[in-house]
Amino acid sequence: MTARTPKRRRPQGRAKPPASDAQIDARYGLEPVFEPGAATGEPVQFISLQCPYCGERYDTAADVSGGSFTHIEDCQVCCRPIQITVAVNDRGVITAVTAASL
Repeated sequence: MTARTPKRRRPQGRAKPPASDAQIDARYGLEPVFEPGAATGEPVQFISLQCPYCGERYDTAADVSGGSFTHIEDCQVCCRPIQITVAVNDRGVITAVTAASL
């Protein structure tokens, strides 16, 4: 026969509640997380464009968290470059979208 070691019991107490985001940030010296679009809606919105070259319609993502912008993107159908201009108001809502050939 072998001698059995008694099992140790953990103290019966209340479990600690999970730390909040602010407590974790303070404990580890982190800055608060910026949640883009938390107050204004979604930061990335899908817009529908019509290619000025081939005339096909397609959807693309637009990051409106930085305000109005212009960029060049290739058409997803014919692969030709399109200059896309997106106007965004102060609340993060798209007010105008234009797609032009280069």
